Amino acid sequence: MTAAPPDGATGPLPLVVVPGMLCDRDLWSGVAFPEQHPVRHVGLTRADVGRLAEDVLSAVTGPFVLVGLSLGAIVGFEVLRRAPERIAGFCAMATNAGAPRPEQYAAWRAMDGLIAEGRFTEAVERTLPGMFHTPDPPDELAARYRDMAHRVGPDAARAQLAAQATRTDAYGALRTVRCPVSVLYGTRDALCPPDFHRAIADAVPGARLTAVPGAGHLLPMERPGPVSAAVNALLRAAERGRARPSVPLRPAASPPSPAC
Repeated sequence: MTAAPPDGATGPLPLVVVPGMLCDRDLWSGVAFPEQHPVRHVGLTRADVGRLAEDVLSAVTGPFVLVGLSLGAIVGFEVLRRAPERIAGFCAMATNAGAPRPEQYAAWRAMDGLIAEGRFTEAVERTLPGMFHTPDPPDELAARYRDMAHRVGPDAARAQLAAQATRTDAYGALRTVRCPVSVLYGTRDALCPPDFHRAIADAVPGARLTAVPGAGHLLPMERPGPVSAAVNALLRAAERGRARPSVPLRPAASPPSPAC
């Protein structure tokens, strides 16, 4: 018999945690999630952002706090669009809320073609230099990333590439958000630079923007301490906000043109 998913309506708010491309739950292994809150990890195995959002929404019943990195946060934007009443708090990190650019579509097609030719290991190696604060990361981090990517495997990787191409501009949804939101970025993220995160924070009323010094794209692996602090602070704010009335929205700044 399958256990029922955590219910945020009757106990501590559950956390739903979604990784980025070629990552699995090991991305979060150094993050200190609070023990009293159930944690549900959702993988990225579908070729459409909307279907991935439905996977997130079916992971638990009732309200929950959503934590996503990169593609995981992009899925989170779609969850906010579809079911804002379910989200008690949202943490987005190392991500981009803009629609894809033509050169991104081309890069994703090229990567998909490489994997289709049976060259998955080569595809993983091509992505490695952009994952950390340096193109030549410490051996331990590089090995963990490679291990995650190979656990994800070529089929899910191709689905993730296809899902990337279905994402849309999320700024409209972000401007309507009324729950606590935390936005984190690594100051040395080569894929999603600070301006992307400032634009996200500007679009969300009351969002908290946190820079993680010296971290690259996979900041939970490089700097789990600041990520832990941000998630715990978000959970406290979400729990406090459960009984609070909604607050008026404030105008948001226009986002810059996305590049990652």
